[in-house]
Amino acid sequence: MKNSVNAIKELRDITCSSIAHCKKALEEAKGDIKQAVVLLRKQGLEIAAKKQSRAAKEGRIDCYIHHGNKIGVLLEVNCESDFVARNEEFIKFTKDLAMQIAATSPEYIKKENVPEEVLKHEKDKEDYYKNNCLLEQVFVKDPSLMIKDYLGSIVAKMGENIVIRRFIRYKIGE
Repeated sequence: MKNSVNAIKELRDITCSSIAHCKKALEEAKGDIKQAVVLLRKQGLEIAAKKQSRAAKEGRIDCYIHHGNKIGVLLEVNCESDFVARNEEFIKFTKDLAMQIAATSPEYIKKENVPEEVLKHEKDKEDYYKNNCLLEQVFVKDPSLMIKDYLGSIVAKMGENIVIRRFIRYKIGE
C-alpha cells in the first residue's frame, strides 16, 4: 500500500517517530493513522524495555517555575550520552515533564516506588497510581498520551536509555 506524504508527515508530527517507522506503521495499519499511532507507541515501549539495562550517566537537570512564582519544580532526567542530553527533543521532553510535575503534583515516578504501607490504605490502587505516579499519569499537554508512552517515544527516537531519576516540587506554604 502506498502512503501519502501528508499521512506520513501527520503521523510523524503526532509521534515524533522517524519517517521510516511512520511509513512502516502506516503500511501495517493499512493507512489508518490512529492504528499506526497505537503501533508506534507499542514499539516505543518495547524499545524502551530493551534499553533499560543500559547505563544512563549523562542527562540534564531542568526546572519549571509556574506563573506567579508560587510553584517550582527541579527535575533530573538521565540518558546515555551528552549528545542526546543536548538534543532539542530531549530538552523539550524534560521541560514538559517539569511542567507536568508542577501541574499534577505526583509523589512517585513509577508504581514500583510506592511503599506497601501506603497502598494498604487505598481502596483503588490503579486510581492511586494514576494520580500519584508520574509515569502512570495522562500528559497534560496531550490527554491521548500517558507519560510512560511519551517517554517510550523519546527513547525510540533517541535510541538510548532515558531515565527519570528524581524530582522535587516546591509550593509556597507547603
